[in-house]
Amino acid sequence: MSHLLIVEDDELLRDGLCAQLVHAGHSVCSASDGVQAQALLETTRVDAVILDLGLPRLDGISVLRWIRQRFSALPVLVLTARDGVEDRVQGLNAGADDYLTKPFSVAELVARLQALLRRARLPAFGGSLEVESPAAKRLRVDPALPLAWLDEEPLELTQREWSLLSLLVNNLGQVVSREDVLAVWQTQPADGATGGSNALEVYVHRLRRKLQDSGLNIRNVRGLGYMLEMDAA
Repeated sequence: MSHLLIVEDDELLRDGLCAQLVHAGHSVCSASDGVQAQALLETTRVDAVILDLGLPRLDGISVLRWIRQRFSALPVLVLTARDGVEDRVQGLNAGADDYLTKPFSVAELVARLQALLRRARLPAFGGSLEVESPAAKRLRVDPALPLAWLDEEPLELTQREWSLLSLLVNNLGQVVSREDVLAVWQTQPADGATGGSNALEVYVHRLRRKLQDSGLNIRNVRGLGYMLEMDAA
């Protein structure tokens, strides 16, 4: 489940979007103007923003530029009545990841949003992927290539093992759902196996063996997914 911020001054549309996205399985918070949106983003962790451009107090383009200065990797979907080519170019140049004009299909909005969320979870879009602790060997994962090392020893990883490990490292101490892993795998080669839940169990088992004696453990959180954690010192 992702936590989304909807920034829209039209109360009816804002409430409708909130209801639709909750129905699609997300949690949401909302703001009716640009200043309120900034305040929420300073205090609340969100996974993506749906942003109107015609906002009171502080316009959407200014909010978008502010987001890019502070939260460079945060996905932003611009939703606006401004449908001219120059408006689209301005929005994209200001840092929008996608652009949808009103009126719009809710199904298309949800699909575009899911695509942004999937892309944001890809290891190549993350930062430096490292885990280091007195109780563990130093694990380093290349954010763009299927490479990883324990201390200075390379790990032999398939594409899917690497993407799974990258997700776990990026979310150290937090649950990574099966759905998140499978969404990333849909964008990648099959490694000679199907991408369903049974295959996921196989890949988790392989990674556990490769991380044996590293001080790191992949824990199965029943009914939720998997968590990478460090053993106690």
